[in-house]
Amino acid sequence: MESNSEMAKLILGDNEYDLPVRIGTEGNRAVDISKLYGATGHITLDDGYANTGSTMSTITYVDGENGILRYRGYPIEQIARQCDFTETAYLLIYGELPTSDQLEQFRDNIRHHTLLHEGMKGIFAGFPPYAYPMAILSSVVGTLAIYDKGVVGDPADPDQTDLAIYRMMAKMPTIAAYSYKQSIGQPFIYPQNHLSYCQNFLHMMFAVPSEKYQMEVDFVEALNVLLILHADHGQNCSTSAVRMVGSSNVNLFSSISAGICALWGALHGGANEACIRMLEQIYHDGRNLQKYIDKAKNPDDPFRLMGFGHRVYKNYDPRATIIKEVCHRLVEKYAANDPLFEMAQALEEVAVNDSYFVERKLYPNVDFYSGIIYRIMGIPKNMFTVLFALGRLPGWIAHWREMHLSGGSRIHRPRQLYTGHTEREVIPLIKRQ
Repeated sequence: MESNSEMAKLILGDNEYDLPVRIGTEGNRAVDISKLYGATGHITLDDGYANTGSTMSTITYVDGENGILRYRGYPIEQIARQCDFTETAYLLIYGELPTSDQLEQFRDNIRHHTLLHEGMKGIFAGFPPYAYPMAILSSVVGTLAIYDKGVVGDPADPDQTDLAIYRMMAKMPTIAAYSYKQSIGQPFIYPQNHLSYCQNFLHMMFAVPSEKYQMEVDFVEALNVLLILHADHGQNCSTSAVRMVGSSNVNLFSSISAGICALWGALHGGANEACIRMLEQIYHDGRNLQKYIDKAKNPDDPFRLMGFGHRVYKNYDPRATIIKEVCHRLVEKYAANDPLFEMAQALEEVAVNDSYFVERKLYPNVDFYSGIIYRIMGIPKNMFTVLFALGRLPGWIAHWREMHLSGGSRIHRPRQLYTGHTEREVIPLIKRQ
């Protein structure tokens, strides 16, 4: 952050107050109101924190107006094409791309912790067969604080922090795959540490005992790109949840569990699942695209085209540009005759050429394409958000670590504008002696 002597002026009645203006490294600007209440007795009101900076961060730069996304200064386009997911995780968590030795050590540290304590199988067995994998994921991640003794103390301890990071990165794919196996009643497949991060996850997901699992190279590469594109995105709902919970000085596992719960919602990580369900709805309604496009344009109709537009991006989502190439390549090779994908392509064509969507910047986003790719790979809809969580994990870890390395953060405690009743007296139903 650049030093700056510029001040903003706030006028309240007859009084004037100077507020510092902070300037980020990309020229982005913020009015610092951290001392506003003490000086004026006023707070700011910003529903949903849509225009409030909750922290200063060096991790990810997002410029929605110009369609820019950078991890630690590196354009997402370069990262997605030249790095793998483990490299990207190291970059986000530790701030720099690793050397060959650093990367191999990081991978080796992860490989040493992929197994789960055998006692945790009882936790999975306690879930009913219809349990949603995201519910299992958040619950089991939270229990790591019980089973992984020695890493639940002071988050500022660098040795404990590194060990927690290795274990979290290592065990998340295992927990995610076990969540799926539990939901379909299949036996768990142990991790194979000679495989890459993405290969290992797909093996645990789809392999079954006594049968050889043939892994598609295209699927491994597609998953690698998807995880990279989901790895971080600034102060979104789930990342903010990780920071808020972590500000209480709770351990990494509990903070990540909170992030998983926040990601679960259809307005956040569940959007790619909602997108596929929307396509299925249109398909079963006679594939009448125009009917649903008209519904989307009708302000009185609650229907919305899922997978189009983004709260941050007012230009084309740079992640969507990358993932679109992967999606179309997989569709052509594996699903060229699938009517659902044909319909998705037709919907995309209409949306990018219809003035209604173009004027409102409602371009296909990363959720539109990721759901299609997951479906081609054979991943069921209820696992889509789990895959999102697996990708977002290094970003969550990076923000948790950054917060504590910066000397910690005051425990997050937003204020509110109270609009309820003024003081009133209780009128008891029964008079008590």
